[in-house]
Amino acid sequence: MKIALAHFRTGQTDGVSLEMDKWRHVLEENGHEVVYISGTPEAEIYLEELFYKNEKNLKFVDNAYRKLEDYQNEKELEAAVKKEAALIAEKLESKIKEAGIELLIPNNIFSLGWNLPAAVAFKKVIERLSLKTIAHHHDFYWERELYSNPVCSFVDELLEEYFPPRLEEIEHVVINKIAQRELKKRKGLNSTVVPNVFDFKQPLWQEDQYNQDLRKKLGIKEDDLVVLHATRIAERKAIELAIEFTAKLQNENLAGSLYDGRNFDEENRVVFLLPGLTEDNDRYVEFLDQHAKKNQVKLIWAADLFAHQRQEQDGEKIYSLWDSYVISDLITYTSIKEGWGNQLLEALFAKKPVVVLEYPVFQSDIKEHNLELASLGGKYSRRKDGYIKIEAEKYEPALKEALKYLKDGDYRKKAVEKNFETAAENFSYQRLEELLKGLLKQL
Repeated sequence: MKIALAHFRTGQTDGVSLEMDKWRHVLEENGHEVVYISGTPEAEIYLEELFYKNEKNLKFVDNAYRKLEDYQNEKELEAAVKKEAALIAEKLESKIKEAGIELLIPNNIFSLGWNLPAAVAFKKVIERLSLKTIAHHHDFYWERELYSNPVCSFVDELLEEYFPPRLEEIEHVVINKIAQRELKKRKGLNSTVVPNVFDFKQPLWQEDQYNQDLRKKLGIKEDDLVVLHATRIAERKAIELAIEFTAKLQNENLAGSLYDGRNFDEENRVVFLLPGLTEDNDRYVEFLDQHAKKNQVKLIWAADLFAHQRQEQDGEKIYSLWDSYVISDLITYTSIKEGWGNQLLEALFAKKPVVVLEYPVFQSDIKEHNLELASLGGKYSRRKDGYIKIEAEKYEPALKEALKYLKDGDYRKKAVEKNFETAAENFSYQRLEELLKGLLKQL
């Protein structure tokens, strides 16, 4: 079958682009021909109007959701959106016919509310061509503050009719059970849950010629303990909890032999490593810096040394994010909100123990798989400054568990091997293949 996966951008490192790459891989492995439709020039079918930061669409977003100021009135904005939708529909229909597309898989186009003309256009083309469609919804507009209070009434109408549309040609896919329940409650639509997945059959990440100098490059001693927080630097990741956990961990009795035979003594320290990109949030970065100092945690900002893949920049060796897992002893994952939890899957694949705050989707979709984790529980509150805190006693069970992971090699090995097997069974490319085969049969 000739299949087109569509999104605002492709080939990027955002979560949606990465999941699309996985779907494409699995579909191609099963003999299908797959192309991308996006606003990224490298896509096989390039429509500049879809681009995430297309100037015209940024103007629509500002006037639809923030303040109506570039158009005389609501009618003028509505007319401009409809005109853009007609242009996209004409191009899209022509490209789909030309490429002989038999199945369309839009990603977030019918769910996020970011590109209003695109949703109108895609629905029109699907209806006109009676095109089989799997609408893959990663994020819904009702989950985001920006889209929750449009300043124009016609935008409310568009969100109701097109996000997502009710068409018999469309099968709906969501990434967790919470989204599935909300879609049913708000729109009366049934959907299939397809979790985010990871390639559990790739070679394990290990120390090699390339990354063997990474600890030294970061100023970390061989016997130091590395607590890795691999997410991007964003407030919903609640990294302050991971810093507090690390502070408490270094006050525990770590002296002596570690799980892998290294020896931890008074010369060694627990290091908190952040290889992720900051999201233009200087205030949060400054807060984390101060929070680490206040808690006497050695925090290493290392985004400049890491990229999605190994490479060289200006003669400087750049490491893959996977290399940061290789040198780590413990992973923290303390988000208060995730659509799924990609860094959790990465940690399970890396066979590293994880300290987790039980965010809502963890509780609804992941907890039932009985992974061996050091849990901080699922309850939190906000500090006076708006950042996240949990009750002091909630750290205790997680600290006790983490100590066993760091001191007892057999206990650790048993836990991480069990986690790897469970995750490979439920969140692998093979599981995605089963789910996609089921979806294709329903069309």
